[in-house]
Amino acid sequence: MSTRYPFTAVVGMDDLRLALLLNAVSPAVGGVLVRGEKGTAKSTAVRALAELLPEVPVVAGCRFSCDPASPDPGCPDGPHGDAPGSARPARMVELPVGASEDRLVGALDIEKALAEGVKAFEPGLLAAAHRGILYVDEVNLLSDHLIDHLLDAAAMGASHVEREGVSVRHAARFLLVGTMNPEEGELRPQLLDRFGLTVEVAASRDPEQRVEVVRRRLAFEDDPAAFAARWAGEETALRGRIVAARALLPEVALGDAVLLQIAATCAAFEVDGMRADIVMARTATALAAWAGRTEVTSEDVRQAALLALPHRRRRSPFDAPGLDEDKLDETLEQFKGDEPDDDPEPDGPGDGDGPGGGGGVPPQAEGPDGPSPESAEAPEGAPAPAPQGSGAGERAAVKAAEPFRTKVLSVPGLGEGAAGRRSRARTEHGRTTGSTRPRGALTKLHLAATVQAAAPHQRARGRSGPGLVVRRDDLRQATREGREGNLVLFAVDASGSMAARQRMSAVKGAVLSLLLDAYQRRDKVGLVTFRGRDAEVALPPTSSVDAAAARLEKLPTGGRTPLSAGLLKAHDVLRIERLRDPSRRPLLVVVTDGRATGGGADPVALAARAARLHAADGTASVVVDCETGPVRLGLAGTLARELGGTAVTLDELRADSIAGLVRDVQAAGQTTRRAA
Repeated sequence: MSTRYPFTAVVGMDDLRLALLLNAVSPAVGGVLVRGEKGTAKSTAVRALAELLPEVPVVAGCRFSCDPASPDPGCPDGPHGDAPGSARPARMVELPVGASEDRLVGALDIEKALAEGVKAFEPGLLAAAHRGILYVDEVNLLSDHLIDHLLDAAAMGASHVEREGVSVRHAARFLLVGTMNPEEGELRPQLLDRFGLTVEVAASRDPEQRVEVVRRRLAFEDDPAAFAARWAGEETALRGRIVAARALLPEVALGDAVLLQIAATCAAFEVDGMRADIVMARTATALAAWAGRTEVTSEDVRQAALLALPHRRRRSPFDAPGLDEDKLDETLEQFKGDEPDDDPEPDGPGDGDGPGGGGGVPPQAEGPDGPSPESAEAPEGAPAPAPQGSGAGERAAVKAAEPFRTKVLSVPGLGEGAAGRRSRARTEHGRTTGSTRPRGALTKLHLAATVQAAAPHQRARGRSGPGLVVRRDDLRQATREGREGNLVLFAVDASGSMAARQRMSAVKGAVLSLLLDAYQRRDKVGLVTFRGRDAEVALPPTSSVDAAAARLEKLPTGGRTPLSAGLLKAHDVLRIERLRDPSRRPLLVVVTDGRATGGGADPVALAARAARLHAADGTASVVVDCETGPVRLGLAGTLARELGGTAVTLDELRADSIAGLVRDVQAAGQTTRRAA
């Protein structure tokens, strides 16, 4: 067994260590979501936590880790009666991003179930994680159907497996810990709310602390066993403190004054639902127990708010998580009751070097010397400064107009890409459309087709009883149709012809609206911009729509319109993405007025040739026509015809303004394929 990096050897990251330890003290807090850039030891800290958890008493031989003191009456391995108990270390089970549904929830032997009526069940990762830790690295990249199972199990404390009338249920109560890099996409709000606490982590900018991180890591890699032995004393002491805090937890008093502060804080920050109140109460109680106190203080409530509320305040994927600490302090002061008379500097969270100091979200957009000049607010009414290196005629970026609900744009045909909510596709989940012979393990049985395949052979197989004699060759896999996520690539015209302030604001608002739609439909997005003499990839394809929104917000305008360069750059991006992920179908959204005034001797002809490259590839496309004014040239419509797509105006893009846009896109795509 490999040696894990010691928890007490982790340098810095006080908030992360505190959040993990509070969940070790009180698993009812509900888990931790760790958000941060790559290379910040998120996974190292989480894996190290498992070594600190106390041993778990289990029924000997039970695959579902039943507690001998109160075994699950519905356990598939039960009833246990007076079965002997034993103790084992707490488990940390890792859920891979690419895991199958059967690997997560378990699998039934369909052949035995049909032929013998036997519930032959092989437990999955949810069963293995019961009474331990379920760790999901890159949790934001999990497939929707796996997230649904996680939500159900986390909410009910049990996992249900239903397959063609055969049902198995087992307990699945676990500490859910997830790590993610926000640059790769955000979580669905439903799953985000399931995590009790959230922590933002970032690499230290202190050179001395960075040196210590490198020194310890190199020492660990040179001799893991010797390094772990050096920290064994600290690990033992911390493990004992967790046990002591767990024992003290039932004695901690949560007074009415503190409860009022918790409720007032959640109300002041307009948090949806009541889960935040409950999580804050449990977190504040765990904080008091961790500090060795039996009463909760206002400082415990404040710390709990900084850990439990930031991720519950997001109203859209473009909102940065965080909490206004001045507002928090005002609310706590307003509803402050009689405080218990405690030592102002207790031995607990907040004492200098141990895990547990700090709280909340690290300051954003600040360097070692304070806020960067770009992040400082200009006086109201003053013009925004032009970006450094701006060329002649370039105008500063303008803010986007308010986003709106857009009509659904979909890719024609039937795909086989990652599960999502945009275009039709063959998926693991959805409505059943037929059956086929399984390739590999059977996952979704088509019962009628299986019975139909087995029925003609019953006499030849010597059937004499009521059971159906089923063989492997009889099994049929159900084929299902659902929805997939696509790659939505935006090619945005930022030239001088688009530079009118109101016009560009409306254009950015439209693109922002489409980005919101892409977030909801689980798409990847990319952003190509073109102006002046060339085009650039402002954002390579990613699942992070908020990163695309940030690049869009800073986009300046000005110069000529190299439309052909923009289309060719988009073609290169799509070509590379087809090699990386051939099953994810693209949708090209060109946002322009259709003018072509740069890029060669005959820019219009060059743009038409570039557009026909996309049409030849069968890329579904939509041109958002940004032309305004009483006299319109209709150039965007001409471009759409060359692309084999359709054109819509900014006004028509609204969901309540364009009935039939999906039909138009599909018809255009079918026409393109026939022409090809």
